Amino acid sequence: MLLNRRRARAGARARVAAERTVDWADRRLPVSEGGALLRKAFPDHWSFLLGEIALYSFVVLLLTGVWLTLFFHPSMEQVVYEGSYQPLLGVQMSEAFRSTVDISFDVRGGLLMRQMHHWAALVFLSAIGVHLLRIFFTGAFRRPREANWMIGVTLFLLSLAEGFAGYSLPDDLLSGTGLRIAQGIMLSIPVVGTYVSMFAFGGEFPGEDLIPRLYSLHILLIPGLLLGLVTVHLILVFYLKHTHWAGRGRTNRNAVGKPMFPQFIAGSAGLSLMVFGVLAVLAAVAQINPVWVYGPYRADVVSTGSQPDWYVGFLEGALRLVPPWETVVAGHTVMWNVLLPAVVLPGALFAVLYAYPFFERWVTGDRREHHLCDRPRNRPVRTGLGVAAITFYAVLTAAGGNDIIAFTFEISLNLLTWVFRVCLVVLPPLAFMVTKRVCLALQERDRERLAEGEETGEVRQTLTGGYAESHEPLDEETRYVLRTGRQPEPLAPAAGEGEAPRVARLRATLSQWYYGDLVGAEEPEEPEEAEPSGGELER
Repeated sequence: MLLNRRRARAGARARVAAERTVDWADRRLPVSEGGALLRKAFPDHWSFLLGEIALYSFVVLLLTGVWLTLFFHPSMEQVVYEGSYQPLLGVQMSEAFRSTVDISFDVRGGLLMRQMHHWAALVFLSAIGVHLLRIFFTGAFRRPREANWMIGVTLFLLSLAEGFAGYSLPDDLLSGTGLRIAQGIMLSIPVVGTYVSMFAFGGEFPGEDLIPRLYSLHILLIPGLLLGLVTVHLILVFYLKHTHWAGRGRTNRNAVGKPMFPQFIAGSAGLSLMVFGVLAVLAAVAQINPVWVYGPYRADVVSTGSQPDWYVGFLEGALRLVPPWETVVAGHTVMWNVLLPAVVLPGALFAVLYAYPFFERWVTGDRREHHLCDRPRNRPVRTGLGVAAITFYAVLTAAGGNDIIAFTFEISLNLLTWVFRVCLVVLPPLAFMVTKRVCLALQERDRERLAEGEETGEVRQTLTGGYAESHEPLDEETRYVLRTGRQPEPLAPAAGEGEAPRVARLRATLSQWYYGDLVGAEEPEEPEEAEPSGGELER
């Protein structure tokens, strides 16, 4: 009895101390609000993990990058190598290249960290790219998430610049060839190209200033921008809530999923450890960017079969496919064969990415808020445009290795170049048409499943001698998902507020193109409110 009283008094004192601590902290920190934050619902579909993979890859990049800065020397000063890698002994090279080789062979764990950093960069860019595709195909860029889409595109653009800067820092023969191409791109800019090149390189190529400047950009300016934009992106994700896939109880008015604590945090922590582990294994067993094999950069040497990292491969392909077009205007030579593929094309691609949410909203007239993900088949034109863009990108990337393909398969390089040129024009429209037809066929299939049920695989003979397959009714969850594909109506050809008649007709024509031949579907019943079940929460 006495022991129980002591336990009760100790418990009471602990509760009082805890209450006082919480009150003290709540007066100084948002403790009460944090409790509600910990119960925020997160969707548990696998496609929502792509952004987390990008985030954890970025964390690995930061950690390994900080470690590498302790040993790398961003200097173009010429030195003679005297390290432990025998084939380069006595070779003249820049301080940047020597420090990179020293990290790889003379610093304990240096090669592991270098390769882990490089693999993390590739995974980071890949995850951002696939994450953007997921957002695009499911329509998660629509109101109220247009700003977050633009932040995501900016993150991808900055990541490309960050990757190219880091790739160029070792001053090896491969990255130096890439910088030589970059200088040619700068020179192709009409009128100011020479000034841009002289400013970037600090004089005639290769200059003395570019590596130190790239180093400052790579470790300070661009990472700071990335870190700031990632923070804003996550804040907006919390504020606007996640999108989620259609299902019973999942509407545009709520967010259903696993609570942030403990389910989401536990799963996300496990995913982070998996990302760290996979990157460490890749760094340990898969060699990447062996700069000691390429050797130091020399302006009079180009390595055979030079290939950049995948994320700038489309630029390489575009440069190889454009014919040698040049125009002389008022004494200035405009090199269209460099300006168009390396300056105009990337600018146009990113301009389209930034503008697409607003373009689709203008064409469709849809200004509602959207928190449910679209099934790609229910938006065939958007899906077709996305597949066409992927096809366009894939052709350019493949064309970036046309010399290696021609050598490997013993094909004429000129013939292969013309094949890629034809594919660049023909394949994207073909991919659009095929994708749209497939989406419409899948919609028709959904209507059949709603009307007839699911095929059982059992075939019976009819009284007339024919054969028919039996069907069974769909479950309620599947029926609900199939009936949520609400099809917007094309806009009528009438001028909107402040719109000229021609603009209104153009808008109506584009709207008809978007939604004119969709397969209709039933409207769903008013959805039921979600009830927490199986560890799920509604917000």
